[in-house]
Amino acid sequence: MEIKVPSVGESVFEALVAKWLRKSGEAVRKDEPVCEIETDKITMELNAEADGILTVTVPEGTTVKIGTVIGEIAEKTGDRGPGTGKGEETPKEAPPLSPAVRKIAQEKGIPPEAVEGTGRGGRVTVEDILKAGARDLGLGAGKTVEVSPQPPAPAAGPVTRSPMTPIRKRIAERLLAARQQTAMLTTFNEADMGRVMELRKKYREQFQKRHGVSLGFMSFFVKACAEALKEYPAVNAFIDGSDIVYHHYCNIGIAIGGEKGLVVPVLRDAERLHFAEIEGAIAGFVEKVRTNRLELSDLEGGTFTISNGGVYGSLLSTPILNPPQSGVLGMHAVQERPVVRDGQIEIRPMMYLALSYDHRIIDGREAVGFLKKVKEYVEEPEELFLEG
Repeated sequence: MEIKVPSVGESVFEALVAKWLRKSGEAVRKDEPVCEIETDKITMELNAEADGILTVTVPEGTTVKIGTVIGEIAEKTGDRGPGTGKGEETPKEAPPLSPAVRKIAQEKGIPPEAVEGTGRGGRVTVEDILKAGARDLGLGAGKTVEVSPQPPAPAAGPVTRSPMTPIRKRIAERLLAARQQTAMLTTFNEADMGRVMELRKKYREQFQKRHGVSLGFMSFFVKACAEALKEYPAVNAFIDGSDIVYHHYCNIGIAIGGEKGLVVPVLRDAERLHFAEIEGAIAGFVEKVRTNRLELSDLEGGTFTISNGGVYGSLLSTPILNPPQSGVLGMHAVQERPVVRDGQIEIRPMMYLALSYDHRIIDGREAVGFLKKVKEYVEEPEELFLEG
């Protein structure tokens, strides 16, 4: 039985064989995870479709097209199959060449792969290249070849080079596109989190017992953004050619940092969700990210994004747009600061808020108005909480 890279979406054409969870020649059981693959959007596990002996045909770190056969499972009882025994050895990669070796080899016209290396781990050295050149010239023992002195290699510390994963490549591409293809600006404000914190303290235990999830900050901001998006629809729209497409629903993406990069699963119809549904959905997304079970459908269809840098301790930052969306809200760490209330200085738990927006579609007045509205809902959350 062949193990093929499955299709995971119309826009995904290749995948990285990230990790084999079982080795070639090992026995596997049906539905047991055997391989982990990565696309530019998700990481997923491939399960064995039958009991048998696994043969790995594509090694880890290889990028292949969708539909490629990357392994086989021999199902017949007693048939050891090609993957039994010690398993097939993956050809060893040639040790990397130093810049000096590459330069001299190019000057001498000597292919490095044809030279037997005498350095550590079989590495080809400058002397190996020079000796190979001397042999090509017919020089025997005792004869010398004059070589132009080479400048000493610059001193450098140890480095590690590793290829970017498909997800990291995709993140890099989208971030660069957001900077190059939008007129992104950011406006800032701050919110007093005192009343939200009081509500959480008052209802935390009851909320946990009733719904089985904790009451966090994110649900307040999701509800606040959903209400503010109704009043400022341009922030929930996007540009398509020469048209502006307005959404009459709020699919709010929640940025979650994973081991392999940032992903943004989507809360669909967030304006209709109750607090417990929001918190439960976010907890589910976090678990999916942790266990590499996030599906492509979880990431599609967002109309607005919320990013919480505060969980990492960020006090203030400029969030970047998630194209084709036109707005992203950045939450930050809560910090007690002196503020003036009715002419008196008070110490209050404050959070800086940042809204990055595409100025091509959203005017400054709308951006500032939207962020102020979010601030107002968060500072007076009772209405949101009672309704949600």
